[in-house]
Amino acid sequence: MTPTPAPLPVTYHGLLYEPKRYPDVKDPSTVFDGRQWHLFGTGCGLPGGAEIFHCTAPAIEGPWREEEPPTLYGADSIRYRCAPGVVAEGDNLHLFLQHEFNVLGGHIEHLVSDDGGATFVHARTALRSNARRSEAGVYDPDASEIAGRRYLTYAAMSVVGQPDLYLAASRSGSWNGPWTRLGCILDHARVPCHNQLGTEDYEWGLEGPQLLELPGGGVLLTAVCFLPGRPAGHRQRLLMAVAEEAIGPYVVLGAAVQPSGPQGAGENGHATAVLGRDGLVHLVYQERAGDGLPWRVLRATARPEAITAALVAANPSEQATVKADLDSLALPA
Repeated sequence: MTPTPAPLPVTYHGLLYEPKRYPDVKDPSTVFDGRQWHLFGTGCGLPGGAEIFHCTAPAIEGPWREEEPPTLYGADSIRYRCAPGVVAEGDNLHLFLQHEFNVLGGHIEHLVSDDGGATFVHARTALRSNARRSEAGVYDPDASEIAGRRYLTYAAMSVVGQPDLYLAASRSGSWNGPWTRLGCILDHARVPCHNQLGTEDYEWGLEGPQLLELPGGGVLLTAVCFLPGRPAGHRQRLLMAVAEEAIGPYVVLGAAVQPSGPQGAGENGHATAVLGRDGLVHLVYQERAGDGLPWRVLRATARPEAITAALVAANPSEQATVKADLDSLALPA
């Protein structure tokens, strides 16, 4: 029997920034461009509907400054500009953006900025829905580079509201693709803490996937799950899993980040994980205090070797190899 991974030690740092323009901020995507940090996400609650928000900071801890929302050129087909996935490449920022999250037949679009995120220009359609591959709806894209190879993670579904987590790899080695679908990397059945299909209190599927390459080896997957048996507004959680490589198989760490309300009240979810200059994994995630209350962006940290240790626990035959990788890490105390 596969051992159960030990609880992941997480240090909580609270609110990342207080939004001024938006009643709600969610779906954070955090990236360092070599000069400054960028925080993109979904700004909600304005009369004109959701839009992409953009903040910048000299360090991931802040202070964060709200910028004007980016102008998107050639993206008129995208009605609801939500859940951006952004990655940096030199002076360019690459944005991957869904059409919608709750429909079948959508696409994932690729846009590029050469002015620090002030404007993005449509480059191409990165990925189209494909009902023959159980991907009749695709959304929540995010981009990552693992072991020198470029990937897109995304949520995909045959039935609206029942997505699992999928992966594609760039055949050209660039963010321009074309993208080869590698299939489902994590589904409902492999996440014991997630509500399962067919149950009376089923709310939604797995979504919001993002990958981070860990120093010394291994890949961290962050995503969104929904706990069973809890009231509305207190079920969504930031899910974490770890694998030796991007394609998996993934060891599920569970809902490792607790909401900050009394006795775990509230919920958290869509996140991005990045390596800080302090050697720590910084988790930037959305949280709210309960149903109907505003979403905010919070931050927590974890030591990468603690994440990799969970992979060791679940793969005893690989302990010697991963132990050597851990011993090679020179991380701050």
